[in-house]
Amino acid sequence: MAGVAAIRRSKKKEKDLSFRGHLEELRQRLTWSVVVLVITTIISFAFARQIFHFFESRVPEDVVFVQIEVAELAGTYMKVCMYSGMVLALPFFIYQLVMFVRPALTLKEKGYLYLLMPGVLVFFLAGAAFTYFVFLPPALDFLLDFPLVGGIEPMISIGNYISVVTKLLVVIGLIFELPLLLFFLAKIGIVTHQWLARYWRYAFVGAFIISAVVTPTFDPINQSIVAVPIMLLYALGILFAWIARRGKAPSSA
Repeated sequence: MAGVAAIRRSKKKEKDLSFRGHLEELRQRLTWSVVVLVITTIISFAFARQIFHFFESRVPEDVVFVQIEVAELAGTYMKVCMYSGMVLALPFFIYQLVMFVRPALTLKEKGYLYLLMPGVLVFFLAGAAFTYFVFLPPALDFLLDFPLVGGIEPMISIGNYISVVTKLLVVIGLIFELPLLLFFLAKIGIVTHQWLARYWRYAFVGAFIISAVVTPTFDPINQSIVAVPIMLLYALGILFAWIARRGKAPSSA
């Protein structure tokens, strides 16, 4: 009995040490991520003015930006620098996340994750580009020239505008990761392309629900501009899932 108790105490001690080790590793990776974010944010100061004008260029020329709070312009300028720093640091964040979860993965799963790392950044930037060049112009035209009410001169708070734009860039950029997520889930056997294709109707409804939550407008045209690409991404995810399971025996998801 004493031997069994000693073994249990030893296992408990090893588990506690392992848990502490994970917490220590997490603390170190978060610390390095913060350090890198501070560095990239400082670097962004050199390009903040250009980034600021880049964001403003989506708005029609006759629209006037206003500052309604004392520190709004300075705070917005700092936000732009921080958001730009986050984009610059994104590859480092992805690397730190992968390195943290790596011990819990099998050798094959690690290979799949390494394979997808460059794609995560590419698909996120593709989503941000879609938002900036395709979605924002019609959405802003609708919001600034609301068809049911006329004769009102739009003057936009610069802080509110930057917050809305960056939210859309980030959220839609993350939505564009859907094909890669489905590819990884199919690779590790959680879903199959048959299962995904079977539930396409639910995905169709979900795409419009997501677009209604993400878009700042409520008109069906702007919602469709977001919902249709989500459905195309889902279809691309089905293709990726088929590629992931190609040559393997079918399994129930």
